Amino acid sequence: MIFRNVPRSLLRLLGALFLCAALVGAAGCGGQKPVPAAASASSGASASEAASASAAASAVPGWAKGMATVRADGLPQQARDVLALIDKGGPYPYRQDGTVFGNFEKALPRQKRGYYHEYTVRTPGERDRGARRIVTGEGGEFYYTDDHYDTFKAVLR
Repeated sequence: MIFRNVPRSLLRLLGALFLCAALVGAAGCGGQKPVPAAASASSGASASEAASASAAASAVPGWAKGMATVRADGLPQQARDVLALIDKGGPYPYRQDGTVFGNFEKALPRQKRGYYHEYTVRTPGERDRGARRIVTGEGGEFYYTDDHYDTFKAVLR
């Protein structure tokens, strides 16, 4: 594979740039005005639905801007259980829970060491800790990964 030694984050960025360039080129060449994402999600969307989608997008906190997001109630039950444990302050089932997350993959915004902490989200059928985690930030941020830190979603609570 040509891209064997290229970091995944760089590949994602290049893919996103390519997609943006393709969309801008298509919108500019067709002579039509692009349809906003909120309105194009459902061709039969009413004005109030489009307004609520716009309001939801503006409700995203600053730390989550530009990231994929997921509402807490949209997480798997095991992740919601971990959020409840974090809110309670424990006890946690794994000794690694609450330890410093190093962000070595640089998938989250850069912060000083010790800013992020990680918690295991049990994966049914896995004999070990599995790939799912909740990572918290000192500023009240919550992130969820189900692919062992390759990608994160900002958890909206």
